[in-house]
Amino acid sequence: MKNWFVSFFTSSIGRKLLMALTGIFLILFLVVHLVGNLQLLHNDGGVAFNVYADFMGNNPLIQFVSKGNFFFILLHAVLGLFLWSKNKSARGSVGYAVTKTRATQTNPTMAKYMWAYGIVILAFLIIHLVQFWAMAHYGEIGYGIELVNIEGKDVRNLYAVVAETFTNLGFVVFYVVSMFVIALHLWHGFQSAFQTFGLSHPKYTPIIKFVGAAYSVLVPLGYAVIPIVFFLRNA
Repeated sequence: MKNWFVSFFTSSIGRKLLMALTGIFLILFLVVHLVGNLQLLHNDGGVAFNVYADFMGNNPLIQFVSKGNFFFILLHAVLGLFLWSKNKSARGSVGYAVTKTRATQTNPTMAKYMWAYGIVILAFLIIHLVQFWAMAHYGEIGYGIELVNIEGKDVRNLYAVVAETFTNLGFVVFYVVSMFVIALHLWHGFQSAFQTFGLSHPKYTPIIKFVGAAYSVLVPLGYAVIPIVFFLRNA
């Protein structure tokens, strides 16, 4: 049983399936994370977001899921680069006369540059984690982090960290451009994941494509709106 399990997930099909599974997990995570981040747009001086951030930072279950999310992001990135490398080697060994997968037939341009989108997204995630996550967990009080009292409890004022960061036009532009790249990545990846599971049917494929397109536009747009609003507030 163990040998079968290991053999399957180290095979080409197994790696593609694992890539799709981690991708769907991250798709769901992006929605949940966006709902929390939209608390930043409340015109309450950061109360809603700071309460949300304090809950997320101190809930054991959330922290466990968060650690798992980091693992899935890394696994998804490693698998993506590995599959791209394997596909590139296959193209190199037989020229361009290779059998195209359903994913590349759906949108060959996006499929061709998925690896590049992935590298940009990985760079964004590293910067994003250093800028916000590290400050939230390891930032020292008085050195970029201050406490604010909300309903009798002192919590880290992470709203102030976000507000200060998004006064920088360069970072706002970088954030918005990264969201555009994520949208492109999702546009192809959403459909590709469902195709990997064999969910390709004349009746349901148009629905999957519509949901994927809507998701790929609306979710990154929701993230991109936040830095734009903060920057315009302080303009």
